[in-house]
Amino acid sequence: MYDLVQFARMCVPIDDDLSASSLGWETSDRPGRLRLVADVYGLDEEERRELLQILDTAVDRGGEFVWRRVEAGDPNFIRMWNDMGGMERYDRRRRWWTEHRWDFVHALV
Repeated sequence: MYDLVQFARMCVPIDDDLSASSLGWETSDRPGRLRLVADVYGLDEEERRELLQILDTAVDRGGEFVWRRVEAGDPNFIRMWNDMGGMERYDRRRRWWTEHRWDFVHALV
């Protein structure tokens, strides 16, 4: 389920509009796209709730891994951190998820 959440985060995408557009995504029906992922993978109601719980955790903890790599001095992660807006990017995603989470709940359950 964790792998499916990571897939959904990247391919639905589960991201705020600014970050999604910077990665080449146009505004789309993201709740509907997540429902399609759940349908294709045959998730039942309990599994859909688990998917949402893991998404909650993934969004809440967003940026932690990247920040640890930045603190370790990894030049690739430092460049990515700076290019993508640092912690503000992850804070923006958390705010977006808080505002839009119920749209995803209604689409899935």
